[in-house]
Amino acid sequence: MAIWLTENSKIIVQGMTGGEGTKHTRRMLASGAKVVGGVNARKAGTTHEGLPVFGTVAEAMEATGADVSVVFVPPKFTKDAVKEAIDAEIPLCVVITEGVPVHDSTEFWAYAVDKGNKTRIIGPNCPGIASPGASNAGIIPADITTAGRIGLVSKSGTLTYQLMYELRDFGFSTAVGIGGDPVIGTTHIDALQAFQDDPGTDAIVMIGEIGGDAEERAAAYIEQHVTKPVVAYVAGFTAPEGKTMGHAGAIVSGSAGTAQAKKEALEKVGVRVGKTPSETARLMREIMQTR
Repeated sequence: MAIWLTENSKIIVQGMTGGEGTKHTRRMLASGAKVVGGVNARKAGTTHEGLPVFGTVAEAMEATGADVSVVFVPPKFTKDAVKEAIDAEIPLCVVITEGVPVHDSTEFWAYAVDKGNKTRIIGPNCPGIASPGASNAGIIPADITTAGRIGLVSKSGTLTYQLMYELRDFGFSTAVGIGGDPVIGTTHIDALQAFQDDPGTDAIVMIGEIGGDAEERAAAYIEQHVTKPVVAYVAGFTAPEGKTMGHAGAIVSGSAGTAQAKKEALEKVGVRVGKTPSETARLMREIMQTR
C-alpha cells in the first residue's frame, strides 16, 4: 500500500522539455514510474524522450489518462502552470520548483480551495513523493531504499533522503517531501492523516524544522487522531534567533518556532524526537523491530 502515489499512477511532466524536466523525466522513467507525456504549449505535437508533448494539462489527461503532474517550470511561470493543472482537475500536482514567490503560492493554493480541492498540491520547493517499488514523482532518488511499512513526511529534501537510506532495510510505504516554504499545499497533518488511514503503513517518521508552528499543530493532531507510533526530528537546534536559515519558512521569532519548543510539543504527545537524523532512524528501528 501507499498514499497518493501507486504503481498505477500515470505521470505527466509540466516543463518536461527543459533541462531539469528532461533530466528528472529520465530518472523517473528509469525507476519504473509510468511517465506518459509532457506539457509545453510551444512544443505541442512533438515528442521528447520518446514521450508525446501536449499543449495543455487537460489535453494530456484526455489523451493519456494521467492523474499526476510534476511541475518543472521556472518560478515566474509556476503559478500559471499549477492553476492550469487545477483547472484540469488532475488529482495530484507535485511542484518541484524552488523560489516561487510566496504570493504566487498563496494564490494557487487558494485557487485550488476555491475549485473544490479536487487537486492535491505537494510543494512548492520540494523533492516530491516516492512510493518505493511502485512509483516516483519528483527528484527523490529511486534506489536509496526499499518498499516497506514506514511512512515519511518531511520539510527537508536532503533529510528525506538520509532517513530513507538509514532505514532502507525496513523500507517505506511512501515518502512525501512537503517543502520548506512558508505556504505549501500538503502539510504534515495531511500526510499524518493519510498514513494513519493507510493499512500498509505501520509507523511514521516526521521531519520538521525551525520556523512557524506547523510541528506544534501536527503534535496537536497526533494527540487527537494518530494511533500509530511517530518518530520525529526537528532541524535547526543550533540556528541563531531571528535569522532565516535556508528554507524560506525557517525563521524564528523569540521562543516561537524554535527547535526546542517543537521538540517539547511533540514529546508531550508521546512522539519520540531524535537529536540527530541518525538517532531518529535508531528510534524508528527500535519500533519496527517489535512489530
